[in-house]
Amino acid sequence: MRSARFRRTRRAGAITLVSALTLTALAACGTSSSDDGGSEGGSGSSDPAAPLDPKTKVTITIDCMPPAAKAAELEEWKEDVEEFNKTYPNVTVEGRSTPGQCLEPPRFTAMLKAKSQPDVFYTYFTDLPQVLDNDGAEDITAYVNDKTVPLLKDIDPDVLGSLKHENKLYGLPTSNYTMGLLINRKLFERAGLDPDAPPRTWDEVRTAAKKIAGLGDGIAGFGEYSAGNTGGWHFTAQMYSLGGEVVDASGRKAAFNDELGRQVAENLHAMRWEDESMGKTQLLKWGDLQKQIATDKLGMFLAAPDDITYMVQQLGADYENFGMGPIPGGKNTLAGGNNYMIKKGISPDRIKAGIAWLNFQNLTVGEGQFNWARKKADKLPVGLPQPNFWLNESKAKDDAARVEHATMPVANFRTFMDNPVPGKAEPPKAQEVYKVLDNVMSGILTNEDADIDKLLSTAEQQVDQVLATQ
Repeated sequence: MRSARFRRTRRAGAITLVSALTLTALAACGTSSSDDGGSEGGSGSSDPAAPLDPKTKVTITIDCMPPAAKAAELEEWKEDVEEFNKTYPNVTVEGRSTPGQCLEPPRFTAMLKAKSQPDVFYTYFTDLPQVLDNDGAEDITAYVNDKTVPLLKDIDPDVLGSLKHENKLYGLPTSNYTMGLLINRKLFERAGLDPDAPPRTWDEVRTAAKKIAGLGDGIAGFGEYSAGNTGGWHFTAQMYSLGGEVVDASGRKAAFNDELGRQVAENLHAMRWEDESMGKTQLLKWGDLQKQIATDKLGMFLAAPDDITYMVQQLGADYENFGMGPIPGGKNTLAGGNNYMIKKGISPDRIKAGIAWLNFQNLTVGEGQFNWARKKADKLPVGLPQPNFWLNESKAKDDAARVEHATMPVANFRTFMDNPVPGKAEPPKAQEVYKVLDNVMSGILTNEDADIDKLLSTAEQQVDQVLATQ
């Protein structure tokens, strides 16, 4: 699951209809052709490594333009198109806006099979196998270099690695995340805990959870998912945090039915039934824990930083009430993110135009999505530690700008920022694996007499069957 946005959209229930809106052309967006040459004038360059010839007229369609309901974000998009056209007046950008969630699994799969994706289409890091299975994305390795993406050397290679297959590059990132421990600072203080020093081990989590649950009034100390594939996703995160694996290096066998798997399961079972620090309501999925912590009924849970934005914008919470630390255990953490890919079969000029847009919008410090001064002026959130895939001078510059224009107390996330944990990608066939592991989590959290060995053994057999179908 890639990012909080990734996780939410992966759990949306209904198929979203796509509407096409044109920003710089009069015609409405239609399905991009497989390849009609892509150019309306000019000869372009046959060298894929060369930037787009400014004399070549090109029209490109771009996925996930902000919908009208997000007025500030949409206005920024329009401003960015206008600014982009100062350098590339020859490129007409047509944005596609999707009401509701930007990317929803059934729609995405149907789009790939119908070859109806825009020229530049939005995916999650974990979507790469599905996209390649449907021959949907262009290999852009030859098109991406320090001339077309000047800050390429400053992009985290692990993030770029998530977009590669057999050393070929198929996408460019727009955001990334790693999971940490999200806390309710108010409840920490009430329980006599230091909100600036969140628990760093699972034993410390257990101790803190008991103190928070001891406040009474239906408050839970620690929360976990166990439905909608989210339980398996968090079981995976906990395994990673202890240095474990969910799938072995071959990608063909389950790897969680071991000492570390039992440790994760037994700790959660003890917190739920011995400590009674996890609350009585279980079978929770994404959105449930956010509501609990936003209403001061939950002390902490595993999350990505942009969960906080959701809680503030959608649930009416305050940024000041939350903090983050690294994932307890600290060996590894689950990582993911979002990106854009280029449709397979479009012309070289359209590929170049798409990369030029992505470079401006998503990969330039101080511009596009990283224009923090503008976001502050538009009353959008500034100061969360992610997305942040920058290294070297670009990281220093971007970090300084986030602090300068912050709209929230960035010190609340200092422990998370100062103690980065290596990120690990999600396992093969992640959603199917998570669905199986939901049964382990739900068994632990809803049955005091759960047979942990049997739960893990049964799940191991089922995951082996899932992986055997690759």
